[in-house]
Amino acid sequence: MKFARISGKVVSYQKIDRVIEEVFSLREQGFSQQEVASKLKIDRTFISRLEKMGEIRKGNTIAVIGFPILNKVELIELLNKYGVEFYIIMTEAERWDFVKTKSGIQLLNEVVSILAKVKAYETVIIIGSNQRIKIFEAIFDQQVVGIAIGESPIEEDKAVDISQLAEILAGIKV
Repeated sequence: MKFARISGKVVSYQKIDRVIEEVFSLREQGFSQQEVASKLKIDRTFISRLEKMGEIRKGNTIAVIGFPILNKVELIELLNKYGVEFYIIMTEAERWDFVKTKSGIQLLNEVVSILAKVKAYETVIIIGSNQRIKIFEAIFDQQVVGIAIGESPIEEDKAVDISQLAEILAGIKV
């Protein structure tokens, strides 16, 4: 069990997680924010802020960047099915080929060009290591949704949970 000491209090992360899960469970069942707040004895504004904090914008445009991906073909089929406008999906071999076949300045120009293109999209889905996700979250102002497929450094292709990605895309592309 994980705890935090704040001033004279000991706070349980697990207890907070349980309350948040209960809030979302009740909201998914159709209860209003006020009904959930009354039932759980918390402020309605807390529920509103919690939902806002975790909201994934239902933007019209989505970009997806993912590497190193084992089930690339299946992933691209899903992205096309959902009408994802821009994606870069690479295996580990393709990622290394991308880096090794360019001079330093060519690589820099290509990466900057890709970043500029991705900036035009309202939602960016990053599939990669925990470290790569954090880097992309720091770079982009828009909504970034991370799907971690391992701890950094990842040196082999990893399978993406297609059903998880489909659920995310369905939530964004309403």
